[in-house]
Amino acid sequence: MKNAIYPCLWFDGQAKAAAEFYCSIFSNSRITDENPLVVKWELNGQPFMGLNGGPMYTFSPANSYVIACDTQEDIDYYWLKLGEGGVHNPCGWLDDKFGVSWQVVPNILSTLMADPEKRPRVVKAFMQMKKFDIEKLINA
Repeated sequence: MKNAIYPCLWFDGQAKAAAEFYCSIFSNSRITDENPLVVKWELNGQPFMGLNGGPMYTFSPANSYVIACDTQEDIDYYWLKLGEGGVHNPCGWLDDKFGVSWQVVPNILSTLMADPEKRPRVVKAFMQMKKFDIEKLINA
């Protein structure tokens, strides 16, 4: 890829374990290159790089990865798989077991939020959720 742009995630010696974990969850995913310092992988065709940089830096929710889901089944799947060993947070956010933040979000949310009459009810509904529930959002 000429002039490719992709994230580099800083791990404390866990880059390969993280890459294997993520590749086991997302379809069309694979580790593409590895050495003791760097592991490269693709998730659904999106390249990532993991750096075994040591304990100096940790992850924060200031940088998160959004998974836009069409169905409740997809939301449930990613919520369960990525959250295994991690922390489930409000409003569709979770920190995986490596500390990486993810947002598991229904695609329909932007449509629901675009309706000025419905928006306050949708916000009220999702502020009470951890994992998004599409049916509850639609019925709000």
